[in-house]
Amino acid sequence: MYQLRPLLSRKSAAIFRLGTAKPRRPWPTVTFSSSSASRFLASGGPDAVADDSPKGQPENNWKNTAMKVLETAGATMASIFILGVAGYSYHRYYKWLILDKIDNAFEPGDPVLDIAGASPGKEAPDAEHWVVRDEQEKIDRIVAGDLKGHYYLLIGEKGTGKTSMLLNAMRKINGVRVAMFEAHADLEIFRVRLGKALDYEYHEDYIGSLFSIRGPRDTTALLDIERALNKLEKVALRRRTKGESPLILIVNSTHLIRDDEDGRDLLELMQQRAEQWAASNLITMVFNSDDYWVYERLKRYATRMDTIPVPDLPKQTAMAALKKYRKRYHGEELSAEKLTEVYDSVGGRLSFLNRVAKSHDMKQACDDICEAEKSWLLNRCWILGAEMDDDVMDEQKYSSAAMVLAKALVDREKEMETTYHEETGHILPQMSLHEARQVMTRADFIRSYDQDNIFTIDSKAMVRADSVPMQRAFRAICSQEGFDDHLEKTLTRIGDIESLGRTRELTVKDLWDQGKYRVVVRDNKGRESGTVEFSVKEKEGEDDN
Repeated sequence: MYQLRPLLSRKSAAIFRLGTAKPRRPWPTVTFSSSSASRFLASGGPDAVADDSPKGQPENNWKNTAMKVLETAGATMASIFILGVAGYSYHRYYKWLILDKIDNAFEPGDPVLDIAGASPGKEAPDAEHWVVRDEQEKIDRIVAGDLKGHYYLLIGEKGTGKTSMLLNAMRKINGVRVAMFEAHADLEIFRVRLGKALDYEYHEDYIGSLFSIRGPRDTTALLDIERALNKLEKVALRRRTKGESPLILIVNSTHLIRDDEDGRDLLELMQQRAEQWAASNLITMVFNSDDYWVYERLKRYATRMDTIPVPDLPKQTAMAALKKYRKRYHGEELSAEKLTEVYDSVGGRLSFLNRVAKSHDMKQACDDICEAEKSWLLNRCWILGAEMDDDVMDEQKYSSAAMVLAKALVDREKEMETTYHEETGHILPQMSLHEARQVMTRADFIRSYDQDNIFTIDSKAMVRADSVPMQRAFRAICSQEGFDDHLEKTLTRIGDIESLGRTRELTVKDLWDQGKYRVVVRDNKGRESGTVEFSVKEKEGEDDN
């Protein structure tokens, strides 16, 4: 038998003593038999001896491994369970939060009223307090939720007071159950404005995006608008179960939506919702438009749409409003002659009356308005005569058609028995939409004229000048000396350019020495219907060359 002690150098022993606070113990003695010692020395270390355990000793390594696997699996499952419960709870909470925020958007107060300065307790701006239109009562009932089962389209020229009436109706009820936003040609901006009105973030604040989860925002603007309307519908259903009146959603400046594929899809989407919500008394939608094409588009599928035309003020109402406004803000009592003079110049358009009433010199303000309308017409639609270049033919087609229609309205005005009524005021000449297209020999320009505020098309499809100052501009231009001849030369030049564009030149060569060409004319079935022969006849005194 041999005894072996582990050997340490002095330096290792010193390190060992410094690294432990326990007192030194004697090194254990390992006893080897002669055969074990030989194997130990042959293997080169104590590990070989440790691996060579007695045959009768049990091994518990697999138990330790199984326990570690079970512990790891349990911890993983617990983590997944906690994360799953927390994630699902947050998801449910977020969906509830969306509906709660949309519901809060229909509580008293509205950002549109704050921006317009028409909140309760504040004085209504500009025209809202100094004129009350006949349509105001009906709009008040719509916004208050008293009129149900329909959705509404307000249509009228720019500056007639449509938006002011809506804001005034909202102010009376402090914006309760009402949301209003401005339309836009870009669907992305339309989406953002709708979300602002409804206090809806389109899941852009969803915390799942922190974990790189593909969110529902990865889609088109039109689908986002559909999702917003779905959420709004859920909120409206909750309110209806509580016995509340329908919600009101106002889309202002609907004419700003482009008349293209995306714009038509957006209008169709909103109209489908408006029809469904009106039938169920859930939500009342109100569209406000300056242009006729919106009415023309919605009319195709409208079953519950109610159209509210908003024309210029009649004479007596406009004069009373102007008199009241002038006295309140300038302390001036206007006579009936001055009021009549202003009305004769600019008519009953609220935007014009507002501008004139604020001006110190009302006569000059009226002249400036009429001159601005005339300049706008000339800048957009003046004709260039017989000397125009062929490169501007497309623009001149647009301009000449406008002048032809303006001249037709001026001629019709001369044939009218009366163009002015003491009670209602101006009676502008008008013609039906199909007749106007026939006069222009074009069917596609009339919408652009309506958008450019040159001509207007009312809800009865009647075409007339956009305003009284524009009709005065028609008269002034058409009464210019030589205008009819200038217009005729322009139309002739356009016809000549189109004729040249339709003409094809055929150059025939090598018809020398009595040469001939024979052209065969055939119909669409290939049958010969005629022939044409070309030949050259020499003149007397010329040689064959």
